Amino acid sequence: MKIKQITIALFFGVIATMNAQDNTIPKSNGGIKGGYNLAAVSFDGDGETEQRHGFHIGVYGESFISESFSIQPELMYSQQGYEITNSSGTFTQKLDYINLPLMLKAYPSKNFFLEAGPQIGLAVSHKEEYDGLFSGSQEYDPNNFDWGMNFGGGFKTDSGISLGVRYHLGLGDLYDEGKAQNRVLQFSLGFDL
Repeated sequence: MKIKQITIALFFGVIATMNAQDNTIPKSNGGIKGGYNLAAVSFDGDGETEQRHGFHIGVYGESFISESFSIQPELMYSQQGYEITNSSGTFTQKLDYINLPLMLKAYPSKNFFLEAGPQIGLAVSHKEEYDGLFSGSQEYDPNNFDWGMNFGGGFKTDSGISLGVRYHLGLGDLYDEGKAQNRVLQFSLGFDL
């Protein structure tokens, strides 16, 4: 009789512990985010170009895999590119992408996160402008596909508002000749829906 009572007590204790553990994992969520881009390009490892100012906007879904870790896929529109200025004028390459980052987020504390993950991108438009002695435009043909790694961090409030900073280290070449790769610093504001 006593063994039966102990077994039942242990069973309910294990169930209560499992339920308590399930309640500590935050709920999955989705939302919108957008912000400011500082985009440049690294040419052949000789340093970066001047920055093109732009923005990004899109949607995300965050799924927690434990109390401190989540996976966050995103679908983002991002204005990227670069500028080169010399004594004869300014050349601007405008590249706009649809990017798909997949971020692994770690929460060392309740509201602070660090993130890293791969990103692929598809160029949806490109435009070149030259503003100098002879203004005009010239057609360059960048590759449509881009890929790289993202690294960042930020803060997320209990109400679902997040502020983040992210650096995109492009690993795919922009052009068939030469080694030109995207570099983007992003400042974001996000809202869980």
